[in-house]
Amino acid sequence: MVSLVPHAKVGRNDPCPCGSNKKYKRCCLSSQHAVEDSPWQRQRVASDRLTDDMIAFARKRFGNAILEAWMDFNQSDFSPPMEEDFSERQIFFPYLLFDWDPDQPATPRGKRPKPGIVAQQYILAKSRRLSDLEGLILALSIAQPVSFYEVLRCDPGHSMLLRDLLIGGEAEVEEHKGSQHVLTGDILYGQLCPLPDVITLSRMAPLAIPPGKKAAVFALRAQLRRKIAKQERDLAAQDLIRYREMIRTVYLNIRDGLCKPPKLQNTDGDPFVFHTLTFEISSPQVAFDALASLAWGESREDLLDGAEMAPDGALLSISFDWRKKGNAMHKTWDNTILGHLKVAGRTLTAEVNSAKRARRIRKEIEQRLGILARHRGTASQTPEQLMAASKQSKKPAKPDPGESGVDPEVLETVRAQMRQEMEAWVDLKLPVLGGRTPRNAVQDPDGREIVESLLLEWERDAQQPEMAKFLVPDVAVIRRILHLQS
Repeated sequence: MVSLVPHAKVGRNDPCPCGSNKKYKRCCLSSQHAVEDSPWQRQRVASDRLTDDMIAFARKRFGNAILEAWMDFNQSDFSPPMEEDFSERQIFFPYLLFDWDPDQPATPRGKRPKPGIVAQQYILAKSRRLSDLEGLILALSIAQPVSFYEVLRCDPGHSMLLRDLLIGGEAEVEEHKGSQHVLTGDILYGQLCPLPDVITLSRMAPLAIPPGKKAAVFALRAQLRRKIAKQERDLAAQDLIRYREMIRTVYLNIRDGLCKPPKLQNTDGDPFVFHTLTFEISSPQVAFDALASLAWGESREDLLDGAEMAPDGALLSISFDWRKKGNAMHKTWDNTILGHLKVAGRTLTAEVNSAKRARRIRKEIEQRLGILARHRGTASQTPEQLMAASKQSKKPAKPDPGESGVDPEVLETVRAQMRQEMEAWVDLKLPVLGGRTPRNAVQDPDGREIVESLLLEWERDAQQPEMAKFLVPDVAVIRRILHLQS
C-alpha cells in the first residue's frame, strides 16, 4: 500500500514498523533479507519513493490549496482539520495526488476522466526521472478504479483474498500491514495495484467497514447499473472511474455513520433510557388492587401465584409486568411488555426503559392511587452508563428499590424482551432490505447476501463482553429459520 509520510531508516532497536510493538531486530528484520528482492518489496520501495516525492511536490506547488482538497475529499466545507483526523489522511493523500482537480468539468459518456491536477503537473515535471516500476505504479494509480472490496479470506500480516462488490472479480492481494487489522467479511474502500508479479493495494481507507453495511454498497451498485442500463452491458471499471465522486460519497456516509453511537430503541421507537420510579404507598394490597389491570392478559389469580403472603393471608410483596395488548413494531405479537412493577411493604417500584414510558407509568400510578401513593424519586441510566457501571464492579450488589440502578430481575426481563424482539426480526420489514422482511429477502441472491452480512455482524457483536450482557440474539436459530448455513 502506498505510504503517506517520508520514510526514515529503521534502526535495529527501533519499534518495528509492522506495528507489532516489538523491536525491529526481533521482528521483521530477521525475515527482511528473505523478502528484500521479492516483487512485493520492490513495489513497496518504489511506491514509497514515488509517494514521498509527489507529496513534497504537491506541498511545494499547491501549498494552502491542500486544505481545499481536504474539504473537497470530504465533500464538506465543515470538515474536521486534518490534524484531528490523522488516520483519514491514509485515503486522502492518494485522492490529492491522483484525482483532485477543482476545475475539472464533468466527464462525457465514454470518456475517461483526466488525472488530477497534481498528477498532471507532476508528470510534466518529473515523469522522465521515474524508473519503469515507478512509472507503472503512477499509471495504475491514475487508471485503476476505487471500489469496495469484501474480504473473503485473510492471512494477517501477509495477504487477503478480495472480491469487488461493484463490478465482481476476485484478487489475491499481498498486503502486510493492512491485513493485520481486518476480519473475514469486512469491506474495504480502496484501489488495487495489479503489477505483473504481484497485486497490492495502492489505496486503502483506514476504516474496515463492518459486514452489516453491505446493503449500502449494493444500493450503490444498483444505482450505477441503472445509469448504464441503456448501453446493454455490465458495469465496468471505466464506470467506477467516471462515477468515483458518487462512490466516495457512499464511503463518506458509511464512515460518518459508523462514527456515531448506535441508537438503541424499544418497540415503540423510543431511545433506551432505563428509569426506576419509587413511590411510598399505604399498603401492598391497595396498590395491587389498583394496578393489577396494568398486566394485560393476566388474571389476578395468576399474578398472586408468585406473591409473598403473611401467615394471616395479607399481601406482603408482589411483582408483575406492565403489559399492553399488541405490538407497534411486531404485528404478530399479542402483547408488549412496557415495564415491571414491584410492590414490597410500603414501597412501590416501577422499572421502564424509556423516558416516555416513565412519564406514562407515573401518570397511571398517581391517577389510580391518588393520595395513597407519594412519588419519592426517579433515577435514570443510559445503556452506556449501565455498561460502565457493570465494568467497575465484578460482583454488583442488588440495588435497593430506592437507589439509582436497575434491579437484576428487571434487567433480565429487559434482556429477554430484547432477545425476543431481535429473533422476531425475520418477519420485520426493514429499510435496509428495501422494505422487505429477512424471510422474503433471502429468496434472491442479493437479499440473501445482505441478510448474511447482517447476521455476521450480529455474531461479532455478541462476542463483545459489554454487548453480550444486553443483546444476545441466537443467530443459529435465526439461520435455521431462514434456511441459511452456519
